[in-house]
Amino acid sequence: MKVELRKTFHFEAAHALTNAPEGHRCRQLHGHTYEVDVLVEGQVDDTIGWYMDYGDISEAVKPLIKELDHRMLNDVHGLKVPTSEHLCIWLWERLDKKLPGLKEIRVRETPSSQCRYRGPNA
Repeated sequence: MKVELRKTFHFEAAHALTNAPEGHRCRQLHGHTYEVDVLVEGQVDDTIGWYMDYGDISEAVKPLIKELDHRMLNDVHGLKVPTSEHLCIWLWERLDKKLPGLKEIRVRETPSSQCRYRGPNA
């Protein structure tokens, strides 16, 4: 049986989108309460009854969340442009080899604004 598992994480951070058009409000320093969903997909192991322990997902993701939490995202190593799109890619690149079956990263900046990334081969 194939299943999808989704685990949600939260962090607070600030950024300034300095590449935004002149006069755009996001060029100014501002912050968000981010929500990150990590989605993995795979076959349920009949012996233990699950595909992956949610704790294994947390073990892979929590160090990255800690690296982002209460930070100025413009200063995070490897995050060239601190948009939700680039946050998805930044997370994917760091989780791809750690989480077998990684299918999707979703970053939500606000309750109505989110980005989903399904990897370079999606």
